[in-house]
Amino acid sequence: MFKLVLVALVALFLGACSDNDKQKTQEKKVIKVGATPIPHAEILKEVKKVLAKEGYTLEIVEFTDYVTPNIAVEEGELDANFFQHVPYLEEFNKNKNTHLVATVKVHLEPMGVYSHKIKSLSEIKEGDTIAVPNDPTNESRALDILQKEGLLTFKDVKLKTAKDILDNPKNLKIDELDAPQLPRVLDEVTAAVINTNYALLANLNPLKDALAIESKDSPYANIVAVKKGNENKPYIKALDKAINSEEIKNFIRIKYKGSIVEAF
Repeated sequence: MFKLVLVALVALFLGACSDNDKQKTQEKKVIKVGATPIPHAEILKEVKKVLAKEGYTLEIVEFTDYVTPNIAVEEGELDANFFQHVPYLEEFNKNKNTHLVATVKVHLEPMGVYSHKIKSLSEIKEGDTIAVPNDPTNESRALDILQKEGLLTFKDVKLKTAKDILDNPKNLKIDELDAPQLPRVLDEVTAAVINTNYALLANLNPLKDALAIESKDSPYANIVAVKKGNENKPYIKALDKAINSEEIKNFIRIKYKGSIVEAF
């Protein structure tokens, strides 16, 4: 009798283990990634096709801000996200006490200066207002462009803010706003320095519409981010391989015609 009970318990245990293994395997075949709509979600839709050939299902969750998708990865609601560059990620980790890491570089979105009021930066007048992103890394990045164009000079600091201005010959006002708001204020300010994903969302083409554009040797390539400890998981490796594939490189080149540049 005892032997029969023991055999039954072992069978039950093995069956439970088998079910758990199947569940884990099934879970690993579904990859949930957060992204901003353009170009990130567009790129991921192509990545989804590549991953499908390898037996993976990619679920894309769209966000319109730069905070929620990082918190979602930290809390395990997402397996990864795709919207940011490494300097932003590092600053976010420091400020929010998160534990996110970059896996692979995907593309560069050159930041540009846009305006509905002027056709050239030479038309900027005394006291005009220029809007920039208010998060630390992207504000510094935007101010780098204004410095390169000779509008402002700054103290030698790692991350520039308006408080670090040394020379402001035209007494320009720097308006620090949430990045998604920048295209919406173009009728209210003289110019705005806008991230390419938000520019494209507002039907602004960096190559045609920008009065000045970031150099292509910028260090701000957009990356895939995951929670630390997950970067070597098989499904993340599969995601990285797919997003750095020749299919995706060709898609970026054909779809964006130079306004977005592959970084792999």
